Amino acid sequence: MLTKLKKIAHDLTISLEDLTITADRNYQLSIHAEIDRLRGSVRYKIPKSLIPFGGKIYSQNDEDGIIREIFIRIGTTNRIFVEFGIGNGLENNTLALLFDDWQGLWIDASSGSIANIRTHFAEIIQQGKLAVIESFITKANINDLISANVKHSEIDLLSIDIDGNDYHVLNAISCIKPRVIVIEYNAKFAPPVLYCMDYAETHIWKGDDCFGVSLKFLEINLDKMGYCLVGCNLSGANAFFVRKELVVDKFLEPFTAENHFEPARYYLSGYASGHRPTYQTLAKSLTMRPT
Repeated sequence: MLTKLKKIAHDLTISLEDLTITADRNYQLSIHAEIDRLRGSVRYKIPKSLIPFGGKIYSQNDEDGIIREIFIRIGTTNRIFVEFGIGNGLENNTLALLFDDWQGLWIDASSGSIANIRTHFAEIIQQGKLAVIESFITKANINDLISANVKHSEIDLLSIDIDGNDYHVLNAISCIKPRVIVIEYNAKFAPPVLYCMDYAETHIWKGDDCFGVSLKFLEINLDKMGYCLVGCNLSGANAFFVRKELVVDKFLEPFTAENHFEPARYYLSGYASGHRPTYQTLAKSLTMRPT
C-alpha cells in the first residue's frame, strides 16, 4: 500500500511539473505572438520607427534592441553609461552593453542586489569596467554619487528607473551630459496629460499608479534641456531621448508624445530571452573579449 501511494505521489509530481512547463511554454508563446502582431501593424512600418528594432538580451522588455539601434544611428563616443534602478543586475538596460566593451556606473538601494553584484562581478569591477554603489537616490546626492565614479562630463547613455522621482532626479543632474537618456514614464497618462508626481525624497513605489511622470511632461521639459523624444518601447515602460544636435534626420518626426506614445502593455513584460540569466555568463567570458 505504501509503495503504491509513493508511486501515485511520484506520478502526481511529474504531472504537475509537466503542467507547469506546458503552461509556461503557452504563456511565452502568447507573449511572443502578441509582440509579433503589434510590430506588424501599419504604424510601425513607418521608416525610422524604433519599434521594429526592439529586442531583449537582459532588459525587462525590448529596450536592449532599441538602445543598440539608436547608437547604430548616432554612433558612440566613450561608451560610458550610468544606470540607476538596476534591480538584481541581471535585468536592466545596460548589462548587455558590458558584453560590447562598454563601461559604467550602477546605483541601487537594494543591499542584497548590490552584494550579489559585487560578489559575482568582482573581476569586472576590479578591471574598472563597472562601478557599483549602494545608495538611496535623491536630488541632493545624485551628483556626488555620479561624479565620484564618472570623470567624463559627456557620456553616451543615462538610464533611469527608480519608480517615482525619476524626473526630479534627472532634472537635478548637472555633472554629466548624456547623449542618450532612457527614462521610465507613467503610461496611464496618455498625451496631452501633463502629470508629474511631487518630489518626495523618501518615496518608495507601492505598486500603484502614484509614480513617475507622463510622457508629454517629459517631452516638454526635456526639450528645454536639449533633447528630442525619439521613441518608446512596445510595453509602454520607457521613453528614449536623444540630444537635439545628434538627431538630424535619423529618427521619426515629429518628436512629440502624441506621435511616440505607447500605452501600458505591462503584460508583455517578463518574457524569456533564451535560458534564464546568470551572473556567470558575463563573469566567465572576460578572456574572450576582442582586442
